Amino acid sequence: METAPQFFRHGPGPFARLFVFALLSCLLIVGDTRFKYFPQLRQAIGVVIFPLQKIAYIPANIYDQMEEFIASFNLLEENIKLRQIYLENREQLLKLASLEAENIHLRNLLGAVQHIETKTRTKAVLAKILYTPRDPFNHKIILNKGSQHHIQLGQAVIDDKGIVGQITQLYPWSSEVTLLTDRDHSVPVQVVRNSLRSVVSGTGKNDQLELRYLSVNTDIQRGDQLVTSGIGGVYPPGIPVATVLRIERDPTGDFAQIISTPVAGVDRNRQVLILSLIQPDSDDASEALEIESGKN
Repeated sequence: METAPQFFRHGPGPFARLFVFALLSCLLIVGDTRFKYFPQLRQAIGVVIFPLQKIAYIPANIYDQMEEFIASFNLLEENIKLRQIYLENREQLLKLASLEAENIHLRNLLGAVQHIETKTRTKAVLAKILYTPRDPFNHKIILNKGSQHHIQLGQAVIDDKGIVGQITQLYPWSSEVTLLTDRDHSVPVQVVRNSLRSVVSGTGKNDQLELRYLSVNTDIQRGDQLVTSGIGGVYPPGIPVATVLRIERDPTGDFAQIISTPVAGVDRNRQVLILSLIQPDSDDASEALEIESGKN
């Protein structure tokens, strides 16, 4: 009689296997504790399998490097976009600051116009500085107002603080202004403190003017305010011109050296005012003649 073939060979039971492996573990623990053989064995095994571990980690390292590369590329692109946005915002902020400064300057000019028109019979025309000629020995500026805008030679040019210069060349749509600091320019002035009259002249420097031909015992002090005297009819009286900065008196000389600094921004304006005298109306002129005849 034939028996059925066995597909599975029956070995020791599960409990027998558990007992054998537990006993083997205890023996290994005791041997490791007493004889210290296994640390060297573990190190040898580690040396052998280390290259295999490096090879096994290669795909993971490649994946990590690709992730870092993609992240750095995205960060670089984001950084470029953020820098572009920053530059655009920076440009807008600079324009805003420039417009704010220009607005403040225009408000100051408006206040100066109202003050001057109240004190004197003058009217003011706002003009923009186009450019500065390249001649380093002449202090001049070019304005965007000319004869077509009813500008005339000799008219005074001011800013919100004081005298800037005078119209010396006239063109149809532009005009040339000789600045207060030009060597060939002079302005009749008066000391506010004691009404002393003199003439202030340019020195060729943006921050210096000179009062010439005043004796060493002249009553003038550091810090005295100089305003236009109105003599000559070019500049309306009472407009600030300069402040006395330094006085040098040489007893052996005839004249004192008096240096002052202009109060106007002769080298830092974008807009200025051109002053012109307001012609009296016919009614005002006839009234003035009647007053004069009444006095006579």
